[in-house]
Amino acid sequence: MDRTLIGMLTPSSNTVLEPYTAALLRDLFPSVTAHFQRFTVREISMRDDALAQFDPAPLLEAAQRLNDARMDVIAWNGTSASWLGFETDRRLCVAITEATGAPATTSVLALNEVLERTGVTRLGLVTPYLDDIQAAIVANYAAEGIEVVSERHLNDRGNFSFSEVDEATLAGLVREVAAAQPHAITILCTNLRGAGIVPALERELGIPIYDSVSVTVWKTLALAGIDPARLAGWGQLFQDPRLGA
Repeated sequence: MDRTLIGMLTPSSNTVLEPYTAALLRDLFPSVTAHFQRFTVREISMRDDALAQFDPAPLLEAAQRLNDARMDVIAWNGTSASWLGFETDRRLCVAITEATGAPATTSVLALNEVLERTGVTRLGLVTPYLDDIQAAIVANYAAEGIEVVSERHLNDRGNFSFSEVDEATLAGLVREVAAAQPHAITILCTNLRGAGIVPALERELGIPIYDSVSVTVWKTLALAGIDPARLAGWGQLFQDPRLGA
């Protein structure tokens, strides 16, 4: 049987990315399937214990366990590099590939590729994170030449609680950010229910919206040699010719 196996490294307290990833890939089932390995993440903050959750060792161990099932691609489906620094994800991807032989990506590197390929320099940012986490994200994007022109965040240390933010609340934050007329808006967190609200909000606002779970699926499909445009009904990300495989 010809099939594509996509591995996702998953924060242990995340309850959104798995069902939303499965929903995104529904039309490709059973030839394309996603598989998940958890490692401990309980809090998003700048406390030393919270930062240590993202040390590479547990992620590499999780990747190696995933690869017992012979993944075609492996993704770190989380956004920690947005505040820790993008280089942390670049190093992680090299290490995953060295350990498993599988090509690797992350939610943040996928988003950054989308922003580069679509020429975004004015970004709207929606997250659930604490003030200092949000400030670090804004600074990291500024260093890459991308100005966050409007942002909203919930000042929550989560991580489980992020999944309890309802779609209406999230859509309201996106609308507030859209008032600054950014080139694009990102819903940055893989434990927020963003993927499902993107199509209607894009039609309403006329601005591309890039959800973290969605961009991870987009990039893993491309790395596996599958055209992301095969996913219909999930927003401009999958239909923009600039983002074709």
